[in-house]
Amino acid sequence: MDVPRIDMSGEEPDRPAHPGTFQSSKQEKRSLSPARVTVDFPVCVVLPAGGSGERTGLQTPKQFCMLLGRPLISYTIQAFESISWIRKVVVVVAEEKADMMANIVQHYRHVKVHVEPGGSTRHRSIRNGVMSLVGEEEKDKMVVIIHDAVRPFVEEHFLYRIATAAREHGASGAIRPLVSTVIATTSDGFLDHSLERAKYRASEMPQAFKYNIIHRAYQKCKQTDYDFGTECLHLVLEYCGTKAKLIEGPPTLWKVTYKRDLAAAESVIKETLSRSTCVITGGCPFAGMLANSFQEDLEMELDIIPDLTGNNIAYLLKVYNVIQFSLNGFDLDQVEEIFAAIQVSNQTLFHTVVVIVVCLGILDGRSAERAAFAELASAAKLQNIFLYGVHVDVDLSKGAETRVESLSKVASLMSALIRDRSVAFVGQVLQA
Repeated sequence: MDVPRIDMSGEEPDRPAHPGTFQSSKQEKRSLSPARVTVDFPVCVVLPAGGSGERTGLQTPKQFCMLLGRPLISYTIQAFESISWIRKVVVVVAEEKADMMANIVQHYRHVKVHVEPGGSTRHRSIRNGVMSLVGEEEKDKMVVIIHDAVRPFVEEHFLYRIATAAREHGASGAIRPLVSTVIATTSDGFLDHSLERAKYRASEMPQAFKYNIIHRAYQKCKQTDYDFGTECLHLVLEYCGTKAKLIEGPPTLWKVTYKRDLAAAESVIKETLSRSTCVITGGCPFAGMLANSFQEDLEMELDIIPDLTGNNIAYLLKVYNVIQFSLNGFDLDQVEEIFAAIQVSNQTLFHTVVVIVVCLGILDGRSAERAAFAELASAAKLQNIFLYGVHVDVDLSKGAETRVESLSKVASLMSALIRDRSVAFVGQVLQA
């Protein structure tokens, strides 16, 4: 069948701890350099995504495996789409996965994506992606970034370095230090020799090229290159005489290769989503005191606001976690107001949002209220919002000087709820 061309434009020790794929509210407020730059030449991306994923041992190719309810390739696409100076993302897929890719583009509203049919080998797929850009304007100025669909944690500041180096030198590529010594073996399985590790580097992605250079290289290369080659930098060197500028990349460039890597990627995503939280104190002095004390224990950035009046509601548009303090029961009206603001932001399209209601005071004899809370949580789960309750038994009549016996216990509980994002505890009220 013909692959529809959809255009929506118009094992490694150094696992990344904090990729820049998703920014917290405070990170967005900072002026990052060079994350907030302008690029005065067109940049397009080619994502080969036709691999079968044999090394994962799964039936589903790894680029389509689900992480927190969302396919891996969607994370990679989002990383590029969030960058204003990237014009188009060409995703090259196998024919039998064309409909699946089309559904992903539509469901997650990827607006810069163009889907192109892949070839029988990696180089043939990349070639198809490059050739699909022939109709783009300003091709003589264009830089094409080639990246793997299964490397979701690419960072904007590094893409900027790669793109500008390619613009200046014709080609550029990411490298990383070798982790293990490389050896050569004899035909009968004995050691022949080893390479001096300090002199060599591992070639990684992304790589970038002037459009006319990578286009010419694919027009000149041989069938053996298409059949057995994998290195784009080698093609432009051999057929265009272009030496690539090599730039050492961050640890976040690692590739999802094996099944265990999927679990590692999910862990990274959860940690990234847990970096920042909006705390609504409800104007209670004791709640404010608790929130300030949590700042260090939670090991995350907190935006502490008294309520959702005025411009305060804007804080909910930038975070994936909300803690609401409530006095002597659940303020379900405000919880629904929080839900409404979250829905406006469209955050739940990409990730689960955690909302924790912290009840201060006595909850005895409130079974009907607990039932209403559980019912609201059940409905919110369908909208990709996880609602949890935490009860802190404290005598508010003693004023703001009151101390919870184990403040760290409360902080640890909320931190666990935010980081784990467990379905099992949705709608429950946990005692701190």
